[in-house]
Amino acid sequence: MLTLYIFAVLIFFLVVNVPVVVAIGVTSVLFFTGLGEGRLLAMLPHRMYYGTTGFTLLAIPFFILAGNLMNVGGITERIFSFASAMVGHVPGGLGQVNIVASVIFSGMSGSAVADAAGLGQIEHKAMVDDGYDPAVSATLVAASSVIGPVIPPSIPFVLYGAITGVSVARLFMAGFIPGILMSAGMMTALAVLAQRRGYPRAPRKTPWDARWRAFKRAFWPLMAPVIIIGGIMTGFFTPTEASVAVCLYALILGFFYRDLKLRDLPEIIYGSIRQSVSLLFIIAAANFFGWLVIHQKLPDGIIAALVNFGATQSAVLWIIIGIILIMGCFLEGNAIFLITLPLFMPIAKTFGIDLINFGVVMTLLIMIGNLTPPVGMCLFAVDSYAKVGLIALSKEIWPYLIVILLITLFIAFVPGIALFLPDLLMG
Repeated sequence: MLTLYIFAVLIFFLVVNVPVVVAIGVTSVLFFTGLGEGRLLAMLPHRMYYGTTGFTLLAIPFFILAGNLMNVGGITERIFSFASAMVGHVPGGLGQVNIVASVIFSGMSGSAVADAAGLGQIEHKAMVDDGYDPAVSATLVAASSVIGPVIPPSIPFVLYGAITGVSVARLFMAGFIPGILMSAGMMTALAVLAQRRGYPRAPRKTPWDARWRAFKRAFWPLMAPVIIIGGIMTGFFTPTEASVAVCLYALILGFFYRDLKLRDLPEIIYGSIRQSVSLLFIIAAANFFGWLVIHQKLPDGIIAALVNFGATQSAVLWIIIGIILIMGCFLEGNAIFLITLPLFMPIAKTFGIDLINFGVVMTLLIMIGNLTPPVGMCLFAVDSYAKVGLIALSKEIWPYLIVILLITLFIAFVPGIALFLPDLLMG
């Protein structure tokens, strides 16, 4: 019952629009005080500080900065032009370009919101100019943006690794196949919709000489994922060091292409600091909340109840998937990670769920949450410039949500799919 009370109070604060970090912190303080453990509040500053000082977490602000540098430095436009030359003629036209460009961009930014807000603006304008309905265009931008945190590098994978202690490099490798499956599923769904609705597309294939010119123009941006993943795989740098490397790479390319100016840097850096501080502050408060969950032995009680009930590994997975899908309608994805992982990790270990595959499944689930009203962060990011309204976006997003959900269930119950690459390449 204590678990129910704690989460009921937390959800109440969130429903009445209390900021996430305040809701998490106040809930923790209230229950420590109400349970006669007020003396433990002296640990609040220590737990908040400890929660944000891990070496792995250093990757988060650098990946955020990298995404912002690419959006200003001309890299996103070159990626989009290359993808347009390659797949602009297939059913779905620039919608398919949207998805392919997001797959390429995902190898650099690691953030769905960065993809939606940066590359997404270029994609949306091009699709509307080509004759797409603005709501359809904005929906495709939002849907394709969630590929970013699944294909490495990935901010959610970094966060999951920092909380659980599992290998971030293995998580990165495990995200490849699910990410490719997501993009293939979205492209298939789009092709079917395009045939039914008559979406515009290029009348013919781009000539190979034009494709070659687009490739040469985008060559160095396309090398960024190769450098990042290659460096991690060869042990040349860690995932955290890779985040610094991609920032330097984006900075050099931006100056080389002359799209990035010195006068742009203060605004880019300040914006990245604001985004990073916002996320790390939530992480700090959630660390104290996680300590409340562990201190009150809430996972032990749930495990005992599940064992007595005779729950199987599959049943536990179904329960967790259901909980995260519901929470995704009301909470931002990183907050869901931070709130639920202290509770779910001991349960996953007890029932023999592989923690690498579990991280991939959790990330896929919070990506669904990013597209689910009323609190779909990617929907908000896209609507900030598309101006089509959340209702219109919600009506169009369902085919892509179904595709992502089916792939999530496939990965959850066939863990060998996601684990194939890390087991093959890393032993």
